[in-house]
This record gives sequence, structure tokens and C-alpha cells, in this order.
Amino acid sequence: MKRKSEDDPATKPTKKRTSKTTNGSTQFREGLLQQAEKYQKEYTSSEPIQSYKHGVIQALLDPQLLRNVRAEVQSNLSFTPKETDIYKIHQSGDLANLDGLDDSSLKLLPSLLTLRNALYSPAFRDFLSTVTGSGPLSGKKTDMAINVYTPGCHLLCHDDVIGSRRVSYILYLTDPDRPWKPEWGGALRLYPTVVQKDKEGKEVKVPGPDSVLSIPPAFNQLSFFAVQPGESYHDVEEVFAQSSGLKHNGDEARVRMAISGWYHIPQKGENGYVKGLEESLAERSSLQQLQSSGDQFDMPSRDVHQYGGESQETDKPPQPAGPLAEQTKDEAPLSEKDLDFLLKFIAPTYLTPDTLESVSATFGNECSICLDKFLSQRFSDALKTDIVKQEVQMLPLATSDIESQTSWRMARPPYKHRFLYKQIDSGPGNDVYKSPSEMLLNELLPSEAFRKWLQLATGLSLTSRNLTARRFRRGKDYTLATGYTQNESQLELIMAVTPSEGWAAEEEPAADDIDHHKDVDHASNLTATKSQEGMIKSSESSGVGGYIAYMAGDEAKEDTDDDQSNDGVEVPLDVSTGARASKPSAQKKSGKKADPAVYQAADDDEDDGVLFSMPAGWNSLGLVLRDKGVMRFVKYVSQQAKGDRWDILGEFGVGPSEEDGSDIDDNEVTSETEIDTDFDKSTQIDSDDESD
Repeated sequence: MKRKSEDDPATKPTKKRTSKTTNGSTQFREGLLQQAEKYQKEYTSSEPIQSYKHGVIQALLDPQLLRNVRAEVQSNLSFTPKETDIYKIHQSGDLANLDGLDDSSLKLLPSLLTLRNALYSPAFRDFLSTVTGSGPLSGKKTDMAINVYTPGCHLLCHDDVIGSRRVSYILYLTDPDRPWKPEWGGALRLYPTVVQKDKEGKEVKVPGPDSVLSIPPAFNQLSFFAVQPGESYHDVEEVFAQSSGLKHNGDEARVRMAISGWYHIPQKGENGYVKGLEESLAERSSLQQLQSSGDQFDMPSRDVHQYGGESQETDKPPQPAGPLAEQTKDEAPLSEKDLDFLLKFIAPTYLTPDTLESVSATFGNECSICLDKFLSQRFSDALKTDIVKQEVQMLPLATSDIESQTSWRMARPPYKHRFLYKQIDSGPGNDVYKSPSEMLLNELLPSEAFRKWLQLATGLSLTSRNLTARRFRRGKDYTLATGYTQNESQLELIMAVTPSEGWAAEEEPAADDIDHHKDVDHASNLTATKSQEGMIKSSESSGVGGYIAYMAGDEAKEDTDDDQSNDGVEVPLDVSTGARASKPSAQKKSGKKADPAVYQAADDDEDDGVLFSMPAGWNSLGLVLRDKGVMRFVKYVSQQAKGDRWDILGEFGVGPSEEDGSDIDDNEVTSETEIDTDFDKSTQIDSDDESD
């Protein structure tokens, strides 16, 4: 987990205060440091099929020392609950700042200081260097923090590569009197890589979607591995809450407390220091990312179909736009034939001129909108029955079994995303769709009639489409934040069809709860104070994830801070709980027409970076005009969720806007069904449709 930029003063070499035992060797289990050859052989032979070398040492230190450390941490350190796209944890300040504490504070943390000095002592660094074959390790540049995982906390797949890191480690401080059970989760999981050849014949390491090794936590256990670019992929499994219906008398024991950190290359003045090596490693890492061809193995691949043209970036044959593809552009935006087709799927409210005009005006101002109860009652009921039936059927666990036994495919690589998906079925004989979920993906959304409706609703000219049905399994799936890189904006559609409940908070959180998630200076947060009661004994319920969020990208930070990718983007509490349904872009355009150039990644005094958010839910349609640099992610779905998260994601190319005919004429939309529309001009619209 990348926590700080290498320019952060907290990670720069500092003058260390020493404990009574300067070499630290007496703090370790008797005879351990003389067994380097034994552990080296275990480390070398630890590589399972298609994974990487790692080490596990039980009973690393004097157990009484770690008991004392636990007591000091629980009594004297404060923790900040923090959630980003990649993790959810309780985090301390960087323990390198122990050297900056005053004497009165240090008196409260003597065992922690002793432990820090022992871990970075010459004797133990030499031991670890020998075991891993990493070369010399720095004793000046200490880099460690205490992270606490309570039920619901997790850390998603990443490789720990940043700057001068050489060895990654985790030392567990779990309850010594109540051994951790593997079924509680919280395991360190290692991912395999396979070597594939890109289009130019170059070998590329590609991580698989399933972990191959799980190492549960245990008191006084050290897990470690050499940091290897493109190879040392791992995650921390969610700590699972006790099952509902049982007496909740055990969650307080499910506190995965651990010291995690890294050993770095030697710094100036240390044995093994190489001038310019740190800068060279950073440049090499950045260059490898820029030149990497591994993304050509990403799944799903884009399946772009031009309206009136052929598909792009796919080997599939051209796919007709839909049952109304034969209509010409000269016809009315929505003919009676269009309406007859759309009324099979869409609530009649959203087909009336007044509603469409209001939707277009709101979208033109906000560049985003959420439409509630979008599908008609009859189709919505049939669709829910279909999805619930699919969800109750047990899925295989392994990706290979899922893809061979079901119609689902697995999104990969896991350091970007993991979820089940389907794309438009364009094979021969697949023009008749029986299930409602197939009809939604293959009939309604790709149709020319729906394209016309989208153009009326947004005021945009749409040129292409890319549609993907997605299923996010609870306790497994997510997408991490990625920025949109194209210069031309695109319209994105989220058709939320999650049948289960409990995804969004009923009420807004209290202001003091939100304050816990504001930006924190972790360097100054490491203070020796009396802890708040229950700080790390239990976890407040802060949502089960599954929300989709669009967030402004900070181009300056992306260019200069190589910490960005693994630290993630921080999520405000009202978004993580689903209490905030959506937030418009900070920049707006007057009038009814939306201009793709207007939706910028802006930040103002009140902006927390969230441009639009939408919790998982049933029968809601979200529309977002996405500009270059805007990040999007779907938060990891917790095991605590009541079901899987289902949606269809649509990405539509946007052409030049036509200034003429921007207003919708009543004659352009005709329907024999008259509906009294009470339209709320906000970014969320609720259709009270009770008809079919």
C-alpha cells in the first residue's frame, strides 16, 4: 500500500532515538538471527505455481514485548478511519515520527520505540537481506505504520512498487489470548502472474484474477516478500463481520492490528549506497508504466459500435444498432414506431415532452442526472424476477470454472478491476432474446430508438456505443479509480438493477462523523494521547460499498506524485454510506444544451472532488458527461451486503452539438398515453409510474 510520497518529510531519514538495547538482537526469539540460511531455503522454495517468493516467520520477537506494544497502542495512539477506492482501514501516523515526539510523549511508547529500533537494527536488516537476497537495506529510512482492520475493512490488489522500496513486511499484533480464525478473513493473499506475449512478441507478466495463496494473521507472525515491479501483487482479504442472526459477541475480537512497512535501499552514508539509484528506480518505474503493453490483455476489451457503421476494437462482426436501425436521420426524433418499442421497456413518464424537456434542461446545466423508476412497472417486475433467480444460483469459485460453466466472463487484471460481465451477444441466431436481462442489454439499450431518446434527454449527438452488463459479487468485486484519457468527452450511462436492499443510508451522517474522513496530516496525527473508548474495538457501519463515483482528477498531483496509484482517492463518508445520491459538476453551463467542453475536473472552495455518485439500487438510470481526467470507480462490495451489485454500463461517443433544434417540440414526441407529470428539477428525478 502506497501511503506517502517519497518527498514526504515523514519518510526522509531522521536521527533515531535509541533504546537501551542498541543492536536490537536480544528482542528476537532466541537463536532466530543465526538461522538465516534455514529461512533463506524456505524463502527460495516458497514460490507456489505461478506466484512469487515470500517468507513467514512465526514467533519472531519476545512475546512480552509485543504484548507491551499492543497495550501502548490501544492506550496511547489515535487512529483515523479512512476509505479510498483501494482500501478501508483505521490508520496511524507514520512511526518514523517517533523520533520527533517530545520526551513526555515518548515515555508513553517505550516498547513501540524498542520494537521499531529492533526491526531496523543492523542485525535484523542483515538477516532479512540474506533471507530475501534483496541486497543491503537502509537503517536510516524507516517506513512503517500501524493499520487496524475491523469488520468491513480491506485492501485491494496492488504490487507495493514505489520509489526505493526493496522488502515489504507485515508484523501482526492481533489478540494473543484469542487466536485469529481463518474464517474471520483478513488474510494476506498473493496473486499469480503468467507470462504472455504482446502484439510485438515482447513477454509481459499479467496477474491472474484469483489469488493462489492465503496467509491468515497470527500474533507475533512476520510475513514478508521482496518488492518486484509487475509481480508482487497481493491484497488483504476483508475482515468479515459475524453472520446476522448470531449473537454479536465476537466482533470485538476481529481486530486485525498489524505493523506494516518497507525496507528501502541504502541512503547516503550507509553501506551499499549507490548515488543516483533511487532516482533511477523511480524513473525506471515510471517508464515501465508508460511503455507497458500489458493493458492489451485487459478484460473486458472495448466493444465499440459506431451508429450506422461497424464495430471498433473488436473481432466481432458488425452489430445492427437495433430493431429500428433501418430508420433514417431525417425522421422525427421519436416516431410512433419508436414509442411503441420504447413503451415495452421505459416508464411512460419519461417519454412525455414535458419530462424530456425538463430532463434535458437539468442535464444541460449539471452534466449529470439520476432518473428513478426509469423502467416500466411491468418490465421492471419481470427483470427483478429474472435477476433474483440468477443470484440464488450458486456460482463456482474459480474464474476458470465460472467461464467454462456459465455465460459470465471475469474482468481482469485485479489491480484495475474484478467483476463478472457480459457484452452484447452478436453471434448467429441470437436475435431473439428470451429473458428480461438479455432484452435490456441486447434489445433496448443498443436500439436506434433509445439512441434518439438519449439525444433528446441530453441534447448531445451520439456517435457510438459500448455496453457491458456487470455483476459485482459481494466479498469479491470492485473497480479501482481510473482516469478518462480521451480529449473528446463521452456520455456514460449507469442502469442500476440491483434487486437487494440496504445499499444506501437512510439519513445524512452527523457532521462530526464526516469530519473523521477529512484529509489528515498523518505526520502530525501520530500523537501519544489517551485513546477514545472503543477506537479499535469495533467498526462503525459505514456502508457496504457498491456505489459508483466520479471524481475530479488532480492533473498536477498525477504528474508529480507517484504515490497516487496505490493510495487511491479518498471517499467522503456521505458517499461511502450512500447518503449522497449525486453531486453535479462544479462547472455548469446555462441553457438546455450540454456542451462536452464544459464538464471539467474543477475544484472550488466547497468541492470535495466528487462530481457524481450513485449507490447500488433498483431501477435507476444515471447519466454523466465525462471529460478528460475525470476518474470513475465502483467501490468494493462488502461481504456484509445483502446481495450482489448489478448494473449495465454504457459509454457513448459524443459528436459535435447541433445548435438548431435544441428545444423539444411537442410534435416530436407523440404518445396516446397522457400522464400528469410532476417533475422535480433536481439532479435526481423520481417517476411515480404505476402503469406498464
